[in-house]
Amino acid sequence: MATILHVDLDAFFAAVEQRDRPELRGRPVIVGGGGPNQRGVVSAASYEARRFGVHSAMPLQRAGRLCPNAVFLPVDGAKYQSVSREVMAILRRFTPLVEPISIDEAFLDVTGSAALFGDGPTVAARIKAAVRDEVGLTISVGVATTKLVAKIASDLRKPDGLVVVPPGDEAAFLAPLPIARLWGVGEQTAAALREYGVRTIGDLAALPADLLVRRFGKHGAALAERARGIDADRVVGLGDPAKSIGHEHTFDVDTSDRETLERTLLAMADGVAGRLRSSGLRAATVTVKIRDSTFRTITRQRSLPEPTDLTEPIYRAVLDLARRELRGQRIRLLGVTASHFGESDQLALFAADDPRRRRVVEAADAVRRRFGERAMTRARLIGSRLPTPFERDPGTAPERRGAHAADAPARPRKRSAGGAEAPTDRDTLGDTDAPDDPPATLDIERPFD
Repeated sequence: MATILHVDLDAFFAAVEQRDRPELRGRPVIVGGGGPNQRGVVSAASYEARRFGVHSAMPLQRAGRLCPNAVFLPVDGAKYQSVSREVMAILRRFTPLVEPISIDEAFLDVTGSAALFGDGPTVAARIKAAVRDEVGLTISVGVATTKLVAKIASDLRKPDGLVVVPPGDEAAFLAPLPIARLWGVGEQTAAALREYGVRTIGDLAALPADLLVRRFGKHGAALAERARGIDADRVVGLGDPAKSIGHEHTFDVDTSDRETLERTLLAMADGVAGRLRSSGLRAATVTVKIRDSTFRTITRQRSLPEPTDLTEPIYRAVLDLARRELRGQRIRLLGVTASHFGESDQLALFAADDPRRRRVVEAADAVRRRFGERAMTRARLIGSRLPTPFERDPGTAPERRGAHAADAPARPRKRSAGGAEAPTDRDTLGDTDAPDDPPATLDIERPFD
């Protein structure tokens, strides 16, 4: 029986600022811009700010109206990355099986650590103490036999929480929770499930699996297992090479708009290419995933003429694959994945890259590493606000799960003057949809957005 921990730093960016500036402690802090008159979005909000309804991915202007006394601070990417590395180093003292899924959260498999450090709850308590004493931050931890249940558990008593789900109690633990807490249930899925009287995870678990498969296809089969706490996904440590690197995006509203779909594919191709470069890899195969408004999901794959870590060849391939499937369809989700890797240094001997293009790409990567992923973007993507890989999972905190989450705190429903809020997907802080699939499993630790 596995022992899995999910560790989640509490209000990470804001907590770091409050740690470093004592005068901010106890005050509402909003990280993501220089002030409430800017057009950006909130990257993080302290718990004091959340009481006013402020949440991540909210337009800064709206956050300023909700919490006029808040302290607005710009994102300090280098500092947050440094603190994240400190925390990840502490986690790896207890097990080599540490899988970061964002800058401020990770899964750990501590099954083999019992002889040295004790059982799961003991390890969790020791990690909490080490992070508090050495880094000056609080974390919330869930302990369970699966990643799914551990992640849900870590969210229930934030901040500074510790929730343990004993082996065999997974289904009973999940049963009373609102359906929105389950991986794979966003607003549209929740609305479809309400047709069957489903309000809680227990209600979902009581439905026949074949009914869910008929209604949602393969996604329905996954929902049936997750509702019972079944999750075969293992923790991927740094010693396990990633087999693929991908990015998926679920739209707020199903769309057939060609420009929106193409820009989304471009942004995802750009993100995947950046992650390839940061990992020193080139991919020989690309895959596009398309899920329409009826939950029909298709994938199309293509081998590239030359392995690559650049955006353009990946985008050209996925666009060509997707176009024939997008005609006349309203699309719910798009995904881009790269696979069949080779190491960049070896493949560079045979690559036909334009040296000038390579220099431009490397310069842009250097700027992003120093100033954050959004410091530079393509002209076509300006204003698209597609979440970058490893932005925070929307299923992590109740205030991020949308109006269909029964345990989400009430907040004002008025939209910002600029129109609709940012779209969401499984990697983002967006506010209306939970992830269609569990968080990505990669063995690389990515910088924050």
